[in-house]
Amino acid sequence: MPTATPIGINEHDVGQVAFNSDGLAPAIVQEQGTGQVLMLGWMNEEALRRTLSTGRSWFWSRSRQEYWCKGESSGD
Repeated sequence: MPTATPIGINEHDVGQVAFNSDGLAPAIVQEQGTGQVLMLGWMNEEALRRTLSTGRSWFWSRSRQEYWCKGESSGD
């Protein structure tokens, strides 16, 4: 299972995120060492808060209309 990586964002920063009319914001996952883009996902405010509280990447699936945690089922 992947390790959690803390990110430097606080409650004030969450309020600065520009969510679209569907309540979503794009979230890009990058390789830490190289900066290579690994994926683009969508986060709503709850997914962002879950990410901040757990240190794992949570997204909102637009097709399934549910939350999912990166690597939970794939191991990536």
